[in-house]
Amino acid sequence: MRKIIAGMTMSLDGFINDRNGSAESLSPDFPELLDTPFFKDQVQNTGAVIMGKSVYEMADPFMWVNDDYEFQVPIFVLTHTPPAKYPKGNDKLSLTFVTDGIESAISQAKKAAGDKDALIIGGADTIQQCLNSGLCDELQIDLMPVLLGKGLRLFENIDTDKIKLERISVEEVTPIRTTITFKVTKT
Repeated sequence: MRKIIAGMTMSLDGFINDRNGSAESLSPDFPELLDTPFFKDQVQNTGAVIMGKSVYEMADPFMWVNDDYEFQVPIFVLTHTPPAKYPKGNDKLSLTFVTDGIESAISQAKKAAGDKDALIIGGADTIQQCLNSGLCDELQIDLMPVLLGKGLRLFENIDTDKIKLERISVEEVTPIRTTITFKVTKT
């Protein structure tokens, strides 16, 4: 296992979805993003994915958990209540519902990732827990040139006294998407 990387797309004013809970305005370049060297490298270097139940349910899991999903790796879904029915995945992509906390999800993802990265792709609560517990090595923020005004903020519940960020890189991934990567250290 190399690193635990938390990543999220957000508006310039710090929101990861709008007042209606939609993140649609933050991904108008998604088809273009999938074809970028940056994203292709990230997929290649990812050995496991961690996500919260809200991200898992953002689209119908029976539609996206298939051979076409970008990350064909074990996926660990952090939740209090696993669903009664869920897609079975395939020989590469599997779903594990983790009910005993972020530390357990990270531990399981590290083991599954082997010598690759484990990527946390949201939601806000999952990333907040990871940062606050000191389990995140890097934070990757994709900034989009949009102001949402209201919605859910990624950094609302962060213990800022315990976290220090050091900028590693800034990259224009698509003409409208800027990715800033930070090393995360505990103070």
